[in-house]
Amino acid sequence: MTDNTSELAHLVETLRKERDELRVKLHLAKSDVRDEWEKVEHKWQQVEVKLPQVKSELGSAAGNVGAALALAVDEIQAAYRRIRKLF
Repeated sequence: MTDNTSELAHLVETLRKERDELRVKLHLAKSDVRDEWEKVEHKWQQVEVKLPQVKSELGSAAGNVGAALALAVDEIQAAYRRIRKLF
């Protein structure tokens, strides 16, 4: 596994754990937090779908797919921080 794939795998695992923690708290949340959560969930689903493709292509030329996935991960992290502040 290259540094890029292990770094990406670590980042996604960190997001997965944070997602699970926030999901537990969500049932008590206000509707505005729920709306934010739904937006982030859509992006999370996109990351989950693209991750296997990026992992398989990182050895060759992942380029745009990897960059798009990294951007999505950054957006999800920022959204998780915003949601966490609302609790």
